[in-house]
Order: sequence, then C-alpha cells, then structure tokens
Amino acid sequence: MTLLHVHDYGGDGPQLVLLHGYTRSLTDWDASAALLTSGHRVLAVDLPGHGRSPGISPWTTPAVVRHIADTLDAHGVPEAVVVGHSLGGLVAVEYARAHPDRTRAAVNLDGFWWGREYPGAERVSEGLLASAGGIEPPEYIEEQVLNCARFGIPADRAEAAARAAARPLPDGTWQTLPERAEALEIVDELHRLGALGVTAWLDGVDCPLLLVQAGRRLPPAPGMEWFGEFRARFARGVFDELAALSRTRSTVSVDRIDATHPMIMETPETVATLVAGFVRGLPD
Repeated sequence: MTLLHVHDYGGDGPQLVLLHGYTRSLTDWDASAALLTSGHRVLAVDLPGHGRSPGISPWTTPAVVRHIADTLDAHGVPEAVVVGHSLGGLVAVEYARAHPDRTRAAVNLDGFWWGREYPGAERVSEGLLASAGGIEPPEYIEEQVLNCARFGIPADRAEAAARAAARPLPDGTWQTLPERAEALEIVDELHRLGALGVTAWLDGVDCPLLLVQAGRRLPPAPGMEWFGEFRARFARGVFDELAALSRTRSTVSVDRIDATHPMIMETPETVATLVAGFVRGLPD
C-alpha cells in the first residue's frame, strides 16, 4: 500500500478532495481551499511522484486511483466530491469511474487532453518532457515567480507553489518533479485517455460531473506563440463535445471560467465559488 501526502485544510460540511496538475503540488490549492473551508471539509492530495508523495512505477491511472482510495481510507474519508485541476481533473473523473460508491460527484477543471495523433501533439509532448526530472539552477524559484506574474498570480502565492512542486538539493539547485521516468509514463497515460475523445472517455461515469474549461487563452511566451493556437483549436473542439454531451446527459454540467489554464492560482475566488455552488446543487 502506498499512502500519499495530504494536507487537511479542515472545515465543516460536505467532504472535498482536491487534486492538482502535472508538475504541480497540492499547494496550488491553498488559496481556493481557504475559501472552501467555510462550507466544506477540505483535504488535498499530492499525486504520486509530485510534491511530497512517493513515486510509483509504473505510473498508471488505475494505480493512482487505487493509492488515492487507500490514502482517503487512512484519513477516514469514505465518500467525497473529488475536484481536480488539469491532470488532477482527469484523475478525478477516473476515480469516479473506479469508485462510484465513494464519489458523490466529480469536478474536472480544464483537465482535457488530446491523442498522440492530434495535430501538434508530439510537439507539445516534447515541450513537456524537455525538462522533466531535471536539475534547475538556484534561481529556478525566482524564474517561476516571474513566469506566474504573466498570469497575474501574486508573488507570494507563486513562490510557495514553486517551492512545494520541486525538491531542494543540498547545493542550492532544484530537482523538478515528477522524475523523468514517471513523466514519460504520465504523458503516455494522458495520450491514452485523450485518444478516446471527451464523449467516449466520459462514457460509464454516472455520478454528477462538472466539466469546466478555461475561458481565456494563455498569454504568449516568446517562441511559444504556436502553443496558444494549438490550445485554442483543441479547446474549441472540446467545447463542442461538452455542449452536445450536456444536452443528452442530465448528470453532466459544463461551465467556463474567465481565466487561463492555471485558474486555481490565478482566480481562486472564482474557482471556489463555482465548486461550492455545484456542491450545493447536488442531490442529498
């Protein structure tokens, strides 16, 4: 049994379990979680190989889901609304599929992916893996804070999240997480799930689902202008699928947030309001 690192934010009310994105950690949820504790019991989890959780091999979605279930058992959480961002959103849906008896509902915040054959997908994969598990210089954290400033993320929030998502080394450098072997397996899993298409992927998940897209494009980065076009094209296709799905499945709700992809750090108030409203509307 592999138990994952968790942070219990406390609070009273319906149980929420929060999952973060690829290369990130549960600290990304700090601002949103602080707002959600006013009406919920909130627990956040570091995914395997991320933050302070141990790595696993192979890194597969079924294995991750199993470790999350074991971890929640250890913390006395028999049932929850599982809320995930990006990679965590994909895992939240897969958790709901594997444990319908333990999942009151699931929320996927911009956790949609493409198959390996999607035009441009390999180029994105190369970018994701270029620095996976690498050793970064001592100024790495400052660089991450500057990058987050492009999204309007406050420096203190960005610094705490950057430090939690990497491993400090004795010589002052930083080990990025997950390590490369796990990163390769994670990207393979993303492509495997993405290849199904949103509609087919969600087939068989019967609990209430809230599926949320980012409503704004990422700010352009030098040399990465193509990526904005790639994401915008993919997002349009996902939007069309979600709209059709919500018309035919009463358990599926869709929404957009006026934010870019790192929405849980960029607009934590909006995220918390959306999640709390969804949970209030769930059947008893």
